[in-house]
Amino acid sequence: MTAELVRGQNHPLSQARLEIRVSAGTPIVAVAALGDENGRIHGAEWVAHPGAPTQPGLEVSRQAAADHRLAVDLDAVPQAVHRVSVLLALPAGGTGPVRFGVVAAPFVAVTGLDGGEVASYTITGLEAESAVVALELYRRQGAWKVRAVGQGYAGGLAELLTDQGLPQAHQLAGSINDAVTQGLARSVQAPPPRTADGDRSRQAATPALGPDQGGTTPQPGPVPPMSPYSAGGQTPGGPGQPAPQQPSFPGATPEPSAVTQPSTPTAGGPIDYSHPRRRNAAPPPPPPTAPPAAPGQSAQPVAGDATGWSMEERLYNQVWGMFEDLARTTAAYRSAVDFAESRMDKELEQVLSDPRSRIGGQGDAAREAARARHAELVAQAREALDRDLTQLEAEADVVEPALPPAYAHWDNPVWHAYRVPMEIPMALRLGDLHLPEADRIRIPMLVRLPLERGLWIDSGPAGSSDGAFTDSQAMSRLAMETAVAHAARLLAVYPAGEFTVHVIDPAGSGAQSLAPLVRTGVLAGPPALGAAGVADVLGRLTQRVDLVQMAVRGGAADSLPPGFDTSQQLLIVNDFPHGFDDRSVNQLRYLADEGPAFGVHLMMVADREASSGYGPLLDPLWRSLLRLTPVADDHLADPWVGHAWTYEPALVPPGSQVVQQVLTQVAAARTKFT
Repeated sequence: MTAELVRGQNHPLSQARLEIRVSAGTPIVAVAALGDENGRIHGAEWVAHPGAPTQPGLEVSRQAAADHRLAVDLDAVPQAVHRVSVLLALPAGGTGPVRFGVVAAPFVAVTGLDGGEVASYTITGLEAESAVVALELYRRQGAWKVRAVGQGYAGGLAELLTDQGLPQAHQLAGSINDAVTQGLARSVQAPPPRTADGDRSRQAATPALGPDQGGTTPQPGPVPPMSPYSAGGQTPGGPGQPAPQQPSFPGATPEPSAVTQPSTPTAGGPIDYSHPRRRNAAPPPPPPTAPPAAPGQSAQPVAGDATGWSMEERLYNQVWGMFEDLARTTAAYRSAVDFAESRMDKELEQVLSDPRSRIGGQGDAAREAARARHAELVAQAREALDRDLTQLEAEADVVEPALPPAYAHWDNPVWHAYRVPMEIPMALRLGDLHLPEADRIRIPMLVRLPLERGLWIDSGPAGSSDGAFTDSQAMSRLAMETAVAHAARLLAVYPAGEFTVHVIDPAGSGAQSLAPLVRTGVLAGPPALGAAGVADVLGRLTQRVDLVQMAVRGGAADSLPPGFDTSQQLLIVNDFPHGFDDRSVNQLRYLADEGPAFGVHLMMVADREASSGYGPLLDPLWRSLLRLTPVADDHLADPWVGHAWTYEPALVPPGSQVVQQVLTQVAAARTKFT
């Protein structure tokens, strides 16, 4: 089955000898470069280009052309090579186009030697760029994968090669352009058309734009993979930050849309991003559609009817749409009720302002008429709200059972067929959201992966409206169980060996709640106890962030120690601030601030009131974390209309063994992986 990739998405490769086909509709230069673990090109001998078309494991075309075939043998590349990048550029100094924004979107396909397509990628969203890293084949844990990159450079090949760390990048770019201009060798004939139905590299319909792809009209940029919700009913961002221009469902990107444009670009006019060789065949399978509705009735909802390249992405966008619809219809209802009340108040004020109508039958009649008009307006608003809620409820009823494990409740039957995944999902479910006017409708709260923000599970009795009636020990236990459920879900949705969990439990008070993680052996080590354990774990994770930070910023990721664990790391901290001194607190703040960017994430289980002894020292820590609660609480605010959404955690049903079964599979896969 062919994988149609979007920017940043990857796909495993099952064979070493491959062919990479490029179709652009205009002459372009195709280059293949070898890179180390950090993607750096060590020298000109690591680049196959028209002037030197063959390198170990690589062969490229000798001239600019609208179509290319690149040969790759991954078994033949040097052992030091961990990446093979496919670079495309417009010829410099010619009479053709000088930027990708005025030509058809290049299409790249990875195929086997039998012509069977493995993965494809349409590079949209380019504007002033004249060179682009189309895709890369990369080695991870002994296996090869392909990733859609789509990183463009306005400075052409010279800027691209410089960014790849190549010494003398400008000289090599010049020699490539000279080789293309002078035609140093024979032309490579374009591959003949194929008639096989599965060859979409030459004939397919215009694809719908993926969530990270641009169109011809201005669109908001992708939202970072994090929830926009923040503690205390505040919208994300701080003073001086621009407000979002549209509702931002947790970690959502703007919903993709198809683009249909004229085929010939004109100066200053819209650009056709569809590929000229991808128009005649049947389009990609459309999302499922509902049967036509009877006259006067709403259409029956269908799971996955939003735009997307895969069912997972369609469901993600559909959940986002449900969140947006519920926010919008509730805002309209509240606005209508506010209008009715203000109108009634104004009419009553007019009645009272006239001494002749303050008493007697005339005044009573006026007041009754004002109240009747108010009731009529509210009833009309409620009728419209109920109509929308009925449709949303029907949609939720079909969407919830169709959700994949990363999006599903723990009681969803999909978990009974759970298998350790091969790829990281788009997002993760942390709970449900609902509004008081629509209490029966629950919207999954999804956050994008990998996490870019730590989590704070509030264990204090004052942390929620329901928690005020729960004793502190019970709340601490519920908070820890919530943290374990979230950690188990993270472990379950990551591929084997790509997510590691550490636990700090200084007083050992979370032992009972941590039992599923400890029994199955999915933790990196036993929960750290006492002040010594706190210092040890924090020291190791702080050092890890320091090492990765220095390696990445210095462009020397290959200098990391042998056997360095590159998986994402999660630190669960229970009973804070017990066992923490000033140094440990500073290390914790450092991990919260710098950790997510370098693969270390924080999950705090704490009572903020109990931590107030540190004063303002911890305020930046709390503000950097997304506050969640172990019981229902209306503390999350959306950045669009500012609704106070009630959050409910995604807890494991009482008596269920689903987490134990899932974690057992995770542990077995990890053992096999290592």
